Amino acid sequence: MHNSQYKPIIEALVACAAECEHCATACLQEEDVKMMVRCIQLDRDCSAICRTTADALARDSDNAKVFLEACATICAACGEECEKHAAHMDHCRACAEACRRCEEACRSLAGLIY
Repeated sequence: MHNSQYKPIIEALVACAAECEHCATACLQEEDVKMMVRCIQLDRDCSAICRTTADALARDSDNAKVFLEACATICAACGEECEKHAAHMDHCRACAEACRRCEEACRSLAGLIY
């Protein structure tokens, strides 16, 4: 695949990274920050892998499938954690949704790469 075909997933990766950064920042402002530690850690990991995966796709890396698989795994974990708080924290709900979209996109594309 040529990297221009990756544009939609790169946009999903960048959007997920931004949502994770927003969620982590909002979690740090919660009254009980200790309760949010796992969420913050996963937000940061997810944001980092999403940005790295977007970079790998933009340069048409030979390791794109490895990045996509790792990203899907971390997005799933982050989405799962954020869903635990989604009922009472809008930032976690939005992050969980972005993570699920990104996870699905990564899994779909990884399945097309040999």
